[in-house]
Amino acid sequence: MANGLMDPGGNRRNGRVPSEGTIPAGAGRELPVLDLEPGPPAPVRERADAARNRMRVLKAAEQLFATRDARHVTMDEIAKAAGVGRATLYRRYPDPASIATALLDEHERQVQGHILNGPPPLGPGACPADRLAAFYVAMIDLLERHLHLVLGAEIGSARFGTGAYRFWRAHVRMLMTEARVPDPEGMADAALAPLAPEVYQFQRHTLGLSQARITEALVWSARRLAGG
Repeated sequence: MANGLMDPGGNRRNGRVPSEGTIPAGAGRELPVLDLEPGPPAPVRERADAARNRMRVLKAAEQLFATRDARHVTMDEIAKAAGVGRATLYRRYPDPASIATALLDEHERQVQGHILNGPPPLGPGACPADRLAAFYVAMIDLLERHLHLVLGAEIGSARFGTGAYRFWRAHVRMLMTEARVPDPEGMADAALAPLAPEVYQFQRHTLGLSQARITEALVWSARRLAGG
């Protein structure tokens, strides 16, 4: 779900992910992962007018995304609602998906922070089954509250290249390793598949399943999968 988020060691990864074996079992969203590659240069201070325009764009886009499918909102509509020129909008954001990603980013960071440093069972200190179950609860809550943003930010296979997805995948793979699940590498994506926004949208708005029912099903599967 958005690029440039924290990795499971709490480091800003700028889209990079740790290679196999850099997250040992027994880690707590988890063990420190050293990034030996040089980081990006220090960000340039944002001009006051640029900051105002950015906030206007984000506010206008969030209002549009809340009332319509973000995938059907155009850049012209966002520029008009924000009261900025097309050149100003495109200077920072290439498409509506990048704006949805910027809006979603902070919400995902909050979940990551709880996984890394929060209390158990979502944070360190609980058994793998309980942590996986708590992860599902947190992610379903995120989808319920911000589905319009997730659908706008994650389009098709592009989601698999985001920093957020890589974080979720590393976290789940680590829990699978701790639980001694056969082939954690292969199972990580299978465990994340029910959290695809299109799946949640289908369950909630086509099948009419409640958030609680979807959550209960995933908690049940987490306990079976991770041995709780």
